This record gives sequence, structure tokens and C-alpha cells, in this order.
Amino acid sequence: MVANGANPPRGSAAATASMRRRRTTSGGSAAGASGTMLQFYTDDAPGLRISPNVVLVMSIGFIAFVSILHVVGKLFLVSREAGRS
Repeated sequence: MVANGANPPRGSAAATASMRRRRTTSGGSAAGASGTMLQFYTDDAPGLRISPNVVLVMSIGFIAFVSILHVVGKLFLVSREAGRS
């Protein structure tokens, strides 16, 4: 075994032996993925807690804001071109 938790060189007998010893803790990749997804919804998950409704309202508000900016930009562009003539 290599010191300090470093992996043995690839292709060596030690690397092959360590690959044989590996086992998944949940028994499958699908169960492991769902276990990590559920961590986002626990009280122990770090970060800001925002409900899905708040995210939905914020995203719709952002889309509306960008749309309004596009309309205002078009109106100012039309008024500038009319003033030059």
C-alpha cells in the first residue's frame, strides 16, 4: 500500500487489487444518485434555503424585466431615429 493515501501507479498490480476491493455503499448507481439528491432537501444541507415558489417568481420576474428592457430599448431607438430626420 502506498503511504499518505496516494493511489498506486495505474496498471500496477496494487491498482488492480484496490479496484477489486472497491464496493459501492448503496448497492447501485441509481440509489447513490438519489441519496445525494435527497441531501439538497435536508436541514443539514449548507447554503441558502429558498422555496421552489420563490425561485419560480424570481425567474418569471427576471424574464419580464428583460422583456421590458427590450421594449424600452426599441422605443428609444425609434424616437432617436425620428429626431434625426
